[in-house]
Amino acid sequence: MPGLLQEPQFKHFTIKEIGLTFTAEVEGVDLSQDIPQEVFDDILKAIAKYGVLVFRDTGLDDTRHVEFSKRFGELDDIKPYLTNGRKARFPYYELFDAGNLDDEGNPIALDSQRSHYNKGNGLWHVDSSFNPRRASYSILLAHIIPPPGTGGETGFADTRTAFDELPADLKAELLSNDYVAAHSLFHSRKLGSPEFFAHVNPMEHKMARHKLVQRHEPSGRMNLYVARHAHHIEGLEKRDSDELLDRLIAHATQEKYTVEVPWNGVGDLVMWDNRCVMHRATGGSFEGRYRRDMRRTTVHDGSSTAWGLNEKGDVKLGFPQTF
Repeated sequence: MPGLLQEPQFKHFTIKEIGLTFTAEVEGVDLSQDIPQEVFDDILKAIAKYGVLVFRDTGLDDTRHVEFSKRFGELDDIKPYLTNGRKARFPYYELFDAGNLDDEGNPIALDSQRSHYNKGNGLWHVDSSFNPRRASYSILLAHIIPPPGTGGETGFADTRTAFDELPADLKAELLSNDYVAAHSLFHSRKLGSPEFFAHVNPMEHKMARHKLVQRHEPSGRMNLYVARHAHHIEGLEKRDSDELLDRLIAHATQEKYTVEVPWNGVGDLVMWDNRCVMHRATGGSFEGRYRRDMRRTTVHDGSSTAWGLNEKGDVKLGFPQTF
């Protein structure tokens, strides 16, 4: 049962399962210190099994956050997104700003462009599916969290179990057609705030192509690689494509496949595997009122399907932001 300490599965720490089918809290690992290889190997086994791992009160700073993340593979960086004069807020380009602070450290205004841009983060998605080379792990660290009861949790959805439990006819359709979805950051921004981004036409921008169903190599399980970045399924009429994407996301985000992870304090760290879970920001009354400083590293996928059907070495494009 979720919440109960499980029988020992890993030699170097304890796992407390949170969700019915995925997500677990790791107890007994000090991430602020150098982690022996055998402990790190157990972390890899745990993230392959659970898809989402929660570490509380890690004591990590920016440097240790980046160093820990680099052990999982090559890191993405924010340089392509620093458009229109936008400056990096943090001392490492590998740190993505997942918070709500402006350059002066104040909560961004609700009517700002950045607030409208961030609304897309409230949709179910996987990080970097809109890039030619997708992401494997996202590793998010809390530096400032809003007061309890004001929101800010992060939701996760188990897309492996969701695939396992698809209706038989739908699963057969997906497997026999081997669908490819075209993903676009412009599309998800427009979905999140359609009036503000009414002028944006995703079709005017290059999209990343990834198969809708593929094997999650670390676990060997099949996965439904779907997200609100997905603009369309190739080969289908728009109505049919929209209906299928909506149906799959609705199926994968049923309550039995989802978990909301609360942020209890500064130093909490959550990592997830974008190749087998979706996630979303849940928002809350803190927005526009209280500070929320969250910093994320993103690991480039190193699996055989990392580049999807895209040209290897292709360069990702940043969103033309003015905030």
